[in-house]
Amino acid sequence: MNAPAKSILLVDDDQEIRELLEAYLSRAGFQVRSAADGTAFRQALLEEEAALAILDVMLPDEDGFSLCRWIRSHQRLACMPVIMLTASSDEADRVIGLELGADDYLGKPFSPRELLARIKALLRRAQFTQVRGGEVLAFDDWRLDTVSHRLFHEDGEEFFLSGADFALLKLFLDHPQQILDRDTIGNATRGREVGPLERIVDMAVSRLRQRLRDTGKAPRLIQTVRGSGYLLAAQVRPHRLGND
Repeated sequence: MNAPAKSILLVDDDQEIRELLEAYLSRAGFQVRSAADGTAFRQALLEEEAALAILDVMLPDEDGFSLCRWIRSHQRLACMPVIMLTASSDEADRVIGLELGADDYLGKPFSPRELLARIKALLRRAQFTQVRGGEVLAFDDWRLDTVSHRLFHEDGEEFFLSGADFALLKLFLDHPQQILDRDTIGNATRGREVGPLERIVDMAVSRLRQRLRDTGKAPRLIQTVRGSGYLLAAQVRPHRLGND
């Protein structure tokens, strides 16, 4: 994705919130565009890409979930960080958003200062994953191309990993056979520590397990270490695509 590093696209049907965030984030040095509904958001993003998207869940024509799903299915946009704005009391909305690949969420009402901190953290993570040297890493029956963010299975399946999915898998591959606690995972994938009651890390691990076909009562690849965190139970080795 080739977008200005500080460009943000926001969709919210509340004009007051749009104007407030446009003004606040612009003062912080960001280039902010906004849309009032999903149709306008899609059109704006296809006309000009953004470095980060902010999606309100409740919209007049379609919800933020469908927009998040669309972004993650669009190869040119799939790495773009996504923050979802949800009703503060609705845990289900947050879980669904994370399952669809949202990088973070904020409950309404929220502090613009907190939103700004989340934006900066996700953009730092995105920049970090882009500038690191490229290589292909093999583990179990999988290979990860760290340049294209594509994951390949030995049976021929391949797919593109979103920014959060890629950051989490790369973290595990950089630390195989090591227990990673929730704060380490949160800092690497969200750019911040996570609260003890937040499910964002657990949902991210669950989503990655689904990608790796590592589901069931006792996942084999990404194992849960009770009271400590998660561990990648696989050997990792460099690999050259085409030299199977």
